[in-house]
Amino acid sequence: MAPEHPLVAVLRGVEPSCCPGRLNFHCHTTCSDGSLQPEWLADQAVDRGLEHFAVTDHHSTAALGPLQGRLEQHRQRGWRVPTLWSGVEISCLLEGCLVHVLGLGFDPGHAALAPYLEGNAVVGPALRAGAVRRAIHAAGGLALLAHPARYRLPHHLLITAAAELGFDGAEAYYDYEQSPRWRPSPLVCEAIAAQLNRLGLLTSCGTDTHGLGLGGR
Repeated sequence: MAPEHPLVAVLRGVEPSCCPGRLNFHCHTTCSDGSLQPEWLADQAVDRGLEHFAVTDHHSTAALGPLQGRLEQHRQRGWRVPTLWSGVEISCLLEGCLVHVLGLGFDPGHAALAPYLEGNAVVGPALRAGAVRRAIHAAGGLALLAHPARYRLPHHLLITAAAELGFDGAEAYYDYEQSPRWRPSPLVCEAIAAQLNRLGLLTSCGTDTHGLGLGGR
């Protein structure tokens, strides 16, 4: 982890209550499999009073430009707008298990990430989690394991493996039950956060929004 990365200080302050009102580092638009146009998502981020957020479309950063443009329109009107960080969700193999990795705060134009931003998962050696981590770091970003308790292998094993590969952290707070009103799932999220704390890794949170409202999935 690069301690000088400006997002590190934000993620070190993540608590269960941060999402979805203050922070949201996992959501999607029509640029991948979401239902919100990028501009609509930006409108909701402003309306909700978010402080920091990232759109993490699958293998795409196409929403970044429209998001920045809409936020600038709101800023020129004198409205308070949240800090937008670059984001992407990348599929890869970790311990032979298909998982998703969140890349946050990277240079979207960096050549190292180009193969992962073409709309589909890569094949071959580039599909390995270590290769994805290296590409995100080369582009100046942070690599975090998304929703660790959604895979066929136990989350504690995957987090340990990710840590050994140099990942920066994981998504600690996530609504695995997809409640009508977003809330971090008890016990499992607490266990994930505790393990990340023991390992000295960063914690993130997000709604994983695919629908029309940033308040849930």
